[in-house]
Amino acid sequence: MVVITDPIGILDFFLFVYDNLQLMVLIDWAILSLTLIFIIAYGISKNNSHKNIKDYLKGGNQASWFTVGLSVMATQASAITFLSTPGQAFNEGMGFVQFYFGLPFAMIIICLFFLPVYHKLKVFTAYEFLEKRFDLKTRTLTAALFLIQRGLAAGITIYAPAIILSVVLGWNLKILVVIIGVLVVLYTMIGGTQAVNVTQKQQMFIIFSGMIAAFIFIVKALPENITFSNALQLAGINDKLNVLDFSLDINSRYTFWSGITGGLFLALSYFGTDQSQVQRYLSGRSLAESQRGLIMNGFLKTPMQFFILLIGVLVFVFFQFEKAPIHFNPYAVEKVNETSERDKFAALETANELLYREKQKRLKQEDFFSNNLLQGQYLQLEKKAQKNREEAKKILEKIEPKIETNDKDYVFIYFIINYLPQGLIGLLLAVILSAAMSSSASEINALSATTVVDLYRRFKSDQNEKHYVWASKVFTLVWGGIAIAFALIGNLFENLIQLVNIIGSLFYGTILGIFLVAIFIKSIKANAIFIAAIVTELIVLVIFYNDWVSFLWLNVIGAVLTIFNALIIQQINKIKT
Repeated sequence: MVVITDPIGILDFFLFVYDNLQLMVLIDWAILSLTLIFIIAYGISKNNSHKNIKDYLKGGNQASWFTVGLSVMATQASAITFLSTPGQAFNEGMGFVQFYFGLPFAMIIICLFFLPVYHKLKVFTAYEFLEKRFDLKTRTLTAALFLIQRGLAAGITIYAPAIILSVVLGWNLKILVVIIGVLVVLYTMIGGTQAVNVTQKQQMFIIFSGMIAAFIFIVKALPENITFSNALQLAGINDKLNVLDFSLDINSRYTFWSGITGGLFLALSYFGTDQSQVQRYLSGRSLAESQRGLIMNGFLKTPMQFFILLIGVLVFVFFQFEKAPIHFNPYAVEKVNETSERDKFAALETANELLYREKQKRLKQEDFFSNNLLQGQYLQLEKKAQKNREEAKKILEKIEPKIETNDKDYVFIYFIINYLPQGLIGLLLAVILSAAMSSSASEINALSATTVVDLYRRFKSDQNEKHYVWASKVFTLVWGGIAIAFALIGNLFENLIQLVNIIGSLFYGTILGIFLVAIFIKSIKANAIFIAAIVTELIVLVIFYNDWVSFLWLNVIGAVLTIFNALIIQQINKIKT
């Protein structure tokens, strides 16, 4: 809390607010504010509707297949998706879409094998099933692995929208983390699963509307003589449209093979065993409704990600005709301009200005798209510009090692604030903040459910239903606080969407291996899978620490090793007995 005690301070405060309000007009603020007010108001309206733990954690099993499908999509499509994915495409092109190639197959497997088990046993969490199949310690271990990785990821989903508002308003990032985190926790704690599910339908409508509007604007904002086909051709010249990579290099982060295998295993674990997703479809009216919702997600998610990446590529093309900053994080630039390195940084900016002008001379030639010589000259200039960007990052790292030198996550928000028309700015910010609210709410809701059902209720088994509803709200508050604390100390790691997937990959393989054994290999017993899971998780952490393979392969390695180790340990136990 900021306490203003003198008239001069009050005047400065209002001048500061006024200056920052100029970045967005009234219609932008209206759209953004009404979106957030609606989300919170809906949560409050559900305050007195929870008669028991089933109502609070499963929404009374009232969700239709359409609600389930959109809720599953909204849970995964966090603010990071719309903040970070376009920046990923801006820098590295469309190859990231390969990450999602295994997802449709994962949805089919979950619908055929995982969902029927969950519905038959009428579980509140996926981990209840493991106690029925194995024992309490295996259930507790798996729930603990989930709580660790999802607790960390929840912090990142709060951190992402805080970056947005810090850029828009110029406010302190950590203060914004606390404000956004408190709003998310309040909405989730009061509303429960039903509020999360139903509100996500409206949020997905806002998301789709905003992204389509942004796509249309970017295409229309290109120079009159540049058609959509020309834009794609220019992106292709810069290797931004290389969707498929069939290389067998296991150190290559995104390939067709890592997507169809590692992506499949990651999607199986995330959608099949991660409570933040399981809780969404366990609230379905029936098994068939939940299955339809998952299939809907499976066949819409990849095209949606392709579309968002394409927007990022078009932003790259847009900045070939508009002068891009040498670094997209304005506060990093402001920081360097206060140091002795400002002259070196200014020299790089001047060099980039000259390179931009030289590129325009080539791009504006009528025969550019059919002239290989002009294209070659342009590419050489573009490579020099990229080299300057790397040099700028080195200067930033030199003056402040902890500064956020990676600006991938700032590309799209910079474009939104500086180039979108009035009204559309508010809509796009509403898109990103809606996604942040829905995803964070789902995660914290699931963390609370897992803590209450898999841990707390084991020690307080004699309480009434109202007590467990109250306990769920308390743990929602606790996990929200943990997520906020992690967000306060979190920094950018390459970019946010990769960080979330890396955190998940450290644990998802082991968790998936436990569930695959539980469902498909009946001969393996509790002690074998418990020991195998601990051993495997340690191996996965060692592999990641030494950076032996790309993180996507950790999902495959974790799942396969868990099964393999469990088979060996079970055989040893059989020989002993």
